[in-house]
Amino acid sequence: MTSPTNRLPKSVSAPRVSHEPQIYFDEVNERQGMFHRRSLLLGGFAGLGLTALGLRLSQLQVADAARYQTLSASNQFNFRLVPPPRGLILDRDGVEIASNRPEFRILLQRDVVEDVDATIDKVAELIPIPPAKRRQIARDIADTPPASPVAIAADLTWDEFSRVNVRAPELPGVTAEMGEARFYPYAGAFAHVIGYVSRVSADDLKAEGDADDPLLHHPGFRIGKQGVEKSLDLQLRGRAGGRKVEVDSVGRVIREDPDGDIRAQPGDVVKLTLDADIQNRALEVLGMDSGAAVVLDCRNGDILCLASNPSFDANAFVRGVPGDVYAELTRFERKPLFNKALTANYPPGSTYKTMVALAALEHGYDPATVHVCNRSWALGNHVFHCDKAHGACDMRHAIMKSCDVYFFSTAMAIGPDRIAAVARRFGLGETFDIGIPGQKPGLVPDTAWKRAHVRHDPVWHPGDTPSVGIGQGFVSVNALQLATMCARIANGGAAVKPRLIHAVGEQVRPSGADGAQVEITPEHMSFLRSAMYGVINEPGGTGFEGGSCKLNLGPVVMAGKSGTAQAHSYAAGSHGAHGAQGAWLGRDHAWFIAYAPADAPRYAVAVLVEHGGFGAEASAPKAREIMKTALLKDPEIRARIEQPLDAPEGAAPSSAPSSAPEATT
Repeated sequence: MTSPTNRLPKSVSAPRVSHEPQIYFDEVNERQGMFHRRSLLLGGFAGLGLTALGLRLSQLQVADAARYQTLSASNQFNFRLVPPPRGLILDRDGVEIASNRPEFRILLQRDVVEDVDATIDKVAELIPIPPAKRRQIARDIADTPPASPVAIAADLTWDEFSRVNVRAPELPGVTAEMGEARFYPYAGAFAHVIGYVSRVSADDLKAEGDADDPLLHHPGFRIGKQGVEKSLDLQLRGRAGGRKVEVDSVGRVIREDPDGDIRAQPGDVVKLTLDADIQNRALEVLGMDSGAAVVLDCRNGDILCLASNPSFDANAFVRGVPGDVYAELTRFERKPLFNKALTANYPPGSTYKTMVALAALEHGYDPATVHVCNRSWALGNHVFHCDKAHGACDMRHAIMKSCDVYFFSTAMAIGPDRIAAVARRFGLGETFDIGIPGQKPGLVPDTAWKRAHVRHDPVWHPGDTPSVGIGQGFVSVNALQLATMCARIANGGAAVKPRLIHAVGEQVRPSGADGAQVEITPEHMSFLRSAMYGVINEPGGTGFEGGSCKLNLGPVVMAGKSGTAQAHSYAAGSHGAHGAQGAWLGRDHAWFIAYAPADAPRYAVAVLVEHGGFGAEASAPKAREIMKTALLKDPEIRARIEQPLDAPEGAAPSSAPSSAPEATT
């Protein structure tokens, strides 16, 4: 019988005596192990992340601290591009003929301004902005990259500049600044030589090959357009700088940091051989006449004067010439934009007889040969004419009196090829490397030239030669060539080359005195110089009558040659008029070439008066005044002129020093 104590109620089940506690114990250990492994893995990843973060923070705050400090400063500071001062252009004595002046202007920063029109309206309340200027601003904005400023006003007065500058905090993106603008102190006197600067155009950008250069888009930057400004543009530009300024979130300048500025480097100084006094005197004596004047140093070829008249004010082109004004300049019959000293070619007239005479002498022509001038000379059925009936003339008197009949015969005797060969030795038909573009070579004709270029009539006819003998027909030259020819005659045949640019920066250009000697017999050169002396200083010479060529400088005198060149035929209905008669466009061109002192040549001059009439009347007096200026500026020539006065008879010489002032110029 079972004991009651060993019995359990039916509702209570007996506990199992299986391995349940052991199984439960193993489950706990497995879960704990898995937890530890996961914790270790996650802790490792977290540790690696924290280590990488610490290393990166160390790199940013320690190793790259300076770099990010600079980047942080760039969010606060900005560099404003500063165009470099353009290099000065000086004459041979250091006188500034192209310089820079201060300019006040208002700039608009497009990448800062949200409403351009509204901003311009606000500026227009302070300074006048005419409708034409607003249209120009719109074109500039369309053509300029967003990051480059646009000028909405320039050449402001101090009052206008101050009004905008005071209100600058109310005009986000608008800056009032002072820059530099090109300035030509002598306005038009040197305009054809040194040219001018102007804004960079689309064609200029293509030529530069770097349209993204911010300097080319800066409103204060100008590029050379003509003359020396164009040919030496890169040397004159300099190197741009930067102005460090602190700006706010809308680009307004809060303060400047001069210590952080990058200084702009000025362009090279260009020194020319020109003389400002001689150049200005040439423009004065030309007055209202259309023409050119060139003065050369016979010893080294330095160009002291290269004037073309009428001229134009180069300062106007810096600011920009309105279209209607430019059109008026181009339509004016005397062509102020045209460089008559280099680009224009004209028949040389009787100045060419010097070359015909030398060619004849070199080929055995006897200078004592006499021809009789009765004002006409016949060749076949054609009759050629002379200005006067000069009577019987040998070669020297024919040069002095400028007898056409004599040189008709002489040219026929030697032919055009020999004349052309000699003329080319003296620089005619040649272009010279003077550093500026625009020269035209003109024409020294011969039989080979006509065969090659005149297709409708390639044969050189006998009737072509007489005109060449007096500098007409196919012959054409410019004033620089005639001045070079005259200088080579004066110095005895040294083939000097014209030089305009003396130095660029510290680099001096080669002298023009290094040319070889012209292959001409010295005796023939002496004969020609003697005849040119007679033109001015002996009765019968074209420059003697009336004293139009007299220097009145004591022992210093000139030698020269006049020339009158037909601009049109004198036939009825051709509008041609001999001398200074008739309509201006139909008159003859007046030439005069000269050198001085005649006994020791130093300067040569060539003067053209376009449609001026007779050379001895229109050009000779102008050449005289220009030459006097050159001579009086030369200390050695002045010493010859300024002779001390003789003491009166019976006056005792004084040993006491004189207290009288020096003689004035």
